[in-house]
Amino acid sequence: MNKKFLLFIVFMFFIFLCFFGSTSLAWGDPEIVGKINSAFENIKGWLLKIATPAAAVAVGTGVFMKKFSFGDEEKIRTGKKLINGSLFSYAFILATDLILSAIKSLIS
Repeated sequence: MNKKFLLFIVFMFFIFLCFFGSTSLAWGDPEIVGKINSAFENIKGWLLKIATPAAAVAVGTGVFMKKFSFGDEEKIRTGKKLINGSLFSYAFILATDLILSAIKSLIS
């Protein structure tokens, strides 16, 4: 046999063992995996709870910047950027949550 062929067989056996063997031999998720999953769920919940008031404060600040700029073009542009950036960021956070929920429902 060729050395390359033997190396290929060993490599394929290793890949098979890592990806298929560990999932079929395990009776369930290890305890550490459950703890990590619950920790990430808690962090996701905290981020969503904090994101809504933070976006509201940023939009309010941008509106007040525009309102009380007294004709200063730089403050008006800064207020518009603040409003657009905060709305985009909040939409991105909500879209990420939606995508993760869809992936989670497809997996389980």
